[in-house]
Amino acid sequence: GGGNMAAAGREEPPLGLEVVVEEAAAAAAASVGFRLTAVRREPAVRLQHGASGLEPLAWSEDHRVSVSTARSIAVLEQLSDVHSGGQDMVIHRTAVPAPGAACLLKVGPKKEVAECKEKFASSMDPTVSQTFMLDRVFNPEGKSLTPMRGFKYSSWSPLGCDANGRCLLAALTMDNRLTIHANLNRLQWVQLVDLTEIYGERLYEASYKLCKADTPCGELGDFPEFQRRHSMQTPVRMEWSGICTTQQVKHNNECRDVGSVLLAVLFENGNIAVWQFQLPFLGKESITSCNTIESGISSPSVLSWWEYEHSNRKMSGLIVGSAYGPVKIIPVNLKAVKGYFTLRQPVVLWQEMDQLPVHSIKCIPLYHPYQKRSCSLVVAARGPYVFWCLLLISKAGLNVHNSHVTGLHSLPIVSMTADKQNGTVYTCSSDGKVRQLIPIFTDVALKFEHQLIKLSEVFGSVRTHGIAVSPCGAYLAVVTTEGMANGLHPVNKNYQVQFVTLKTFEEAAAQLLESSVQNLFRQVDLTDLVRWKILKDKHIPQFLQEALDKKIESCGSTYFWRFKLFLLRILYQSMQKAPSEVMWRPSHEDAKILISDSPGMGSTEDDQEEGTSKQASKQSLGDTGKSVDVDDTAEDSVHQSSDAGGREPMVEKLLEIQAQIEAVEMHLTREHMKRVLGEVYLHTWITENTSIPTRGVCDFLMSDDGYDDRTARVLIGHILKKMNKQTFPEHCSLCKEILPFTDRKQAVCSNGHIWLRCFLTYQSCQSLVYRRCLLHDSIARHPTPEDPEWIKRLLQGPCTFCDSPVF
Repeated sequence: GGGNMAAAGREEPPLGLEVVVEEAAAAAAASVGFRLTAVRREPAVRLQHGASGLEPLAWSEDHRVSVSTARSIAVLEQLSDVHSGGQDMVIHRTAVPAPGAACLLKVGPKKEVAECKEKFASSMDPTVSQTFMLDRVFNPEGKSLTPMRGFKYSSWSPLGCDANGRCLLAALTMDNRLTIHANLNRLQWVQLVDLTEIYGERLYEASYKLCKADTPCGELGDFPEFQRRHSMQTPVRMEWSGICTTQQVKHNNECRDVGSVLLAVLFENGNIAVWQFQLPFLGKESITSCNTIESGISSPSVLSWWEYEHSNRKMSGLIVGSAYGPVKIIPVNLKAVKGYFTLRQPVVLWQEMDQLPVHSIKCIPLYHPYQKRSCSLVVAARGPYVFWCLLLISKAGLNVHNSHVTGLHSLPIVSMTADKQNGTVYTCSSDGKVRQLIPIFTDVALKFEHQLIKLSEVFGSVRTHGIAVSPCGAYLAVVTTEGMANGLHPVNKNYQVQFVTLKTFEEAAAQLLESSVQNLFRQVDLTDLVRWKILKDKHIPQFLQEALDKKIESCGSTYFWRFKLFLLRILYQSMQKAPSEVMWRPSHEDAKILISDSPGMGSTEDDQEEGTSKQASKQSLGDTGKSVDVDDTAEDSVHQSSDAGGREPMVEKLLEIQAQIEAVEMHLTREHMKRVLGEVYLHTWITENTSIPTRGVCDFLMSDDGYDDRTARVLIGHILKKMNKQTFPEHCSLCKEILPFTDRKQAVCSNGHIWLRCFLTYQSCQSLVYRRCLLHDSIARHPTPEDPEWIKRLLQGPCTFCDSPVF
């Protein structure tokens, strides 16, 4: 299934008839190995407005799907919620509204512009007046035409760009306003900067000349000059680069590395503005520079970054496509960016002016198994064809192999997306046909295995407007409207975002076990597939349990413990039963008795659907972490079931899972405590108080006789020696009593005041404001100005239980 490279080793044979027959048979056998079973994943999300622009869908690295619509950008965030037992995907919805006022590009002083517009509109020359009146760049609010509402394109930055370390969203409206937004508090999107306005101001100050040597520009009253000034600031597309490092010299002449990211904006006249932003991006003050490059491409339609790593040297450039057909790479010189090189001159990938517009370009870094080096695969949708180009740097220089894949679609490709992890490309046309193309390396270049996914088999008859693949390749999101029914077009169009699985549960589990990122939050699409399977089957498959235990034994990484915690929590949810009656309504009927999971009785599906216990009405264990609740509920359940005797095994099973969860959480807490104590030991000189309850953490670690960890013992010995007899206890801010460290999640003083503990520093959070992780697993305090650097660094960490970021 998915994108395994099983057939990667087959070579091209010399062609003879027998060979052709053999080759066809082999290809058929291979493609059976690649058979993809697309399954519908609920829920489908109804959009309030129609999708707009080209490529309306984009899926960010932090699992948010943006959909450009006629009134806003709808953002659907996928969560892998460990606290809900529902089998549907958990989706959190927000929106970036379109600005209220139309965007007028700055082409000169206001008064002069108004006079010129009046002059062109009433010109006796119809070529001027009509061109002016019908051009939506000059007249975005329309007057006699409908106003330009909605979004043309949106693009996600890489992970780690906003103040929370997540993705930024660059949005381009239909009337050419380019803005950057961040979602800082989970519910609301904030516009950080309006780049169209800033760029317009810059051009105005430079009197619309790009470099000093340019000939003086004409008068605004000349129609060609009026057009030129608009087209040099009308964005067509914008794309983010990867994060790169720049060096900043501080006041004391020390150098420090600063992360930065580039946003390339392609304009109608073929120019490209490359903005450089310092990270985290906070707004106008984060803009470092903006350089304009001339691409020399007429009628440009699309762009993409080319980022290539070759023997520790990073190459970069921009791939630009034209509405007439050509595709080329433009060099980008990055000043102050460490370790970056670029091409000496542009490289033409396709030069024919064959009138096949380039609709979409994706650039995928891959490893060439035969040439034993990294390479770049560039794929571009041109009409109904896929143009591909393989770029490889060898001793002889840059090698370029290119070709077209034909016969995929009978209609032009409307959307294309790629799984960056294995190079699989998906294309779709408006008739609901999606093609999966898997690159297979040959000695020199490559070829594609491809197969058809008919969305009509999954969703019924639909028209498709855009597709996007999730970051780890588990799901495909599709924007659909109703297709034809009995040969008739639908009367109303309902736009929906629907989801299809691209991987099986086994593939997702294997990918999570072999993961190189070792972070559950960054693989939410895979964990969601695993979650779905466990909630359906109500057990963790044997192979996964064994493989995970093996990993935990052989490898010290806490990632596998977090994965185990995730599986146990989902298993616990699958055993719970959602309350069937409304919580607040008194129940008059006797409690139903369920006999299931008792030894010797085959538990049927229906039984399990019926109900497990009232336990779901209590808070789920992940939230409370106290065992009191559970004992209560266990008692309830036992009382209910005493007459039937069929209830205990279920209760015991839940208690057993709960004990396992407690044990795994405790292991993770101890591992993190060791990390915190290591930092304390490294960064405290004598015995100053660092706001971390060091003595409490040490005592807590040593309090359990069953816990025997030599590293912890040695570390604690060193720290206590450093601390001498000082204790630095924490005090309750309400009554000044000492706060003992008896519980990892909260601190309770002798007068009964309860404070939650910050899971990153173990300090009690005694202020009203603190942060929570995305899945509400744990809380963390805000960094304060007097905190030293190392504590601020600790506080930037993700949740120690679920890897999700903290708000």
